[in-house]
Amino acid sequence: MNRNPHPLVARARRLATDVLAPIAERVDQEGVPRSSIEAVKESGLLGVSAPVEYGGSAAPAAVAREIAEILAGACCSTWFVQTQHHTPVSTLAKNELPVRERLLGPLASGELLSGVAYAQLRAYPRVPVRATRDRGGWRFDGTVPWYTGWGLNDVMLLAGVTEADEALFAFTEARAQPGLRPSAPMRLAALGASRTVSLELDGLRLPDEAVALRTPYETWAASDRPKNTNASPAVFGITESALALLDGAPAGQETAHALRSRLDEVRRQAYALADHPVPYERIEERLAVKTQAYDLMRTATTAAVVAGGGRAMSLDSRAQRLAREGMFLLVQGQTDEVRGAHLGHLSMDRGAAGANPPSSPMTDG
Repeated sequence: MNRNPHPLVARARRLATDVLAPIAERVDQEGVPRSSIEAVKESGLLGVSAPVEYGGSAAPAAVAREIAEILAGACCSTWFVQTQHHTPVSTLAKNELPVRERLLGPLASGELLSGVAYAQLRAYPRVPVRATRDRGGWRFDGTVPWYTGWGLNDVMLLAGVTEADEALFAFTEARAQPGLRPSAPMRLAALGASRTVSLELDGLRLPDEAVALRTPYETWAASDRPKNTNASPAVFGITESALALLDGAPAGQETAHALRSRLDEVRRQAYALADHPVPYERIEERLAVKTQAYDLMRTATTAAVVAGGGRAMSLDSRAQRLAREGMFLLVQGQTDEVRGAHLGHLSMDRGAAGANPPSSPMTDG
């Protein structure tokens, strides 16, 4: 990593070291506390990619990725809650509808935290949430299967499909209200701390002034599909944390050294592809690197559990928490294309850390 980090990277490291990592095992069992979210808001990290004129930092993509690695490696649940915020910010920054002037500044400064409710759009042509023109605004009906950060977010960016097959995104307050009812928090094997619920929509009405984006579905999908073909920085963050545990175990240091060399190369390839100017090109290569990143994460977290022995089965063990968080990241943001590539990769006779894994007691055979 850079020895002279961007100021926001330095803040992220302090936040991770002083606030997030020390309580990560407790958070995993009890839920992300509001105190952690307030610390994230005050850090300035929520505006990392936001325009400077709205109070953001407009930092390079490499800075945003490094911050994501740091936060995910410290407390993946807290990272997952705050990472939802960056899509609403980028949506407002790219569009000039009235809601931009009302919300982009508060979101960029960290005054407000936003969640997202739009993954259901990827089910198209099935339409889990329908947006219908109604009384000078929009009516939303249907089910949002996943909504993260309930009780922590201030606002949400909600999406539905119109009768004209448009993707329509609009902001509303993240609270129960007429036409919007949350489920009880989901019991999840990993990241249950993220306060994830489903949302039932039955006539939720939002005004035109709440709309942040309205575009033909295929136009939105064409920009959305390539995003999940890139490796997530969170995968590298979890891998780094697992390797740090191995470094602290005498029997694990050789394995950590071998895996870290491979990690540096896969990360370099992944971020070079992410920076490629044409996001829908080199898709097969992106997916291949993404699956290699998954392999490395799975190997590193497994090695941390092995090195931890029976202690790793305790719920206050960092090793087993990282292993479960890694399992979650295997399916986070998963699309049919990503799933198919990953399953195809797993069906092949490959080493645990990629097509050409380093020689190591933990990765050979």
